[in-house]
Amino acid sequence: MHIDTLKIFCDLVELESFSKTAEKHLLSQSAISQQLAQLELTHKVQLLDRKKRPMVPTAAGRLFYDACKDIIGRYEQLKSELNTLQKPSAGRINVAAIYSIGMHTLPDYVKKFMVKYPDVNVHIEYLSSVRIYELVLSGEADVGLVAVPRRDKRLEVYDFADEPLVLVCSPNHLLAGESQIDIHKMQFERFIAFEKDTPTRRWIDNILQRYNIVVRPVMEFDNVETIKRAIEINAGISILPEAVVLQEVAGGTIKTIPFLNERFFRPTGIIVRKDKILGQAGRYFIELLRKKR
Repeated sequence: MHIDTLKIFCDLVELESFSKTAEKHLLSQSAISQQLAQLELTHKVQLLDRKKRPMVPTAAGRLFYDACKDIIGRYEQLKSELNTLQKPSAGRINVAAIYSIGMHTLPDYVKKFMVKYPDVNVHIEYLSSVRIYELVLSGEADVGLVAVPRRDKRLEVYDFADEPLVLVCSPNHLLAGESQIDIHKMQFERFIAFEKDTPTRRWIDNILQRYNIVVRPVMEFDNVETIKRAIEINAGISILPEAVVLQEVAGGTIKTIPFLNERFFRPTGIIVRKDKILGQAGRYFIELLRKKR
């Protein structure tokens, strides 16, 4: 039984005509009739009621039709997937990343990727974690990069980077003179926080709770860039990944202070939909992200 025969049967059901089906497949009506007869002989069942006008599928024919559509659809998907795997590059890789990773960690990986695939466009969007999960699950984004990744049976989740967390403040803040700091000195300090319910906010809140620290959130923002601007004007202190403030530290607008209690980290991860089919370039990009620098 060939795929073409299954397609002919489906067209007979949908077009309700031997002549129209024959015309579509560039065959004679006799050849179409022979294909149908062979199917009915093989499965020992009548598939079409030819006495009715237009002809209609029998109960067995309807069952057979539904199965044929599934088989044909899966076969076409398989051909597409095999074709994708053979392509040296996909032309474009859509990446959705939270601001801190997309702007500060990802560029070095993109540069390395472009050495091998200079003709592939890595399109990066900076989005919230909620939106990143939506785009990856819908297939609109090929790869997602998030903080504190959550497990989902529909996703492949890979470890990315454990980002060291430090206290961040203005050079004019009273704590700026500290070379190391006890986390308890943050007690009741004005705090610039991520918005509630963001993964990083929950992660930092858990750290503070473990040490019974109470801070005074005076501002809440959805991205790290805005938080940094508030810190620069000495509106409060914060806890941020060290990598995201390197430029401001070099420019003297922000001061970072490591904690002496323990080394705090923020985990980040790579998320890819489990059934996502990527070309060679896409697979290489993920391999590159998974390598420890």
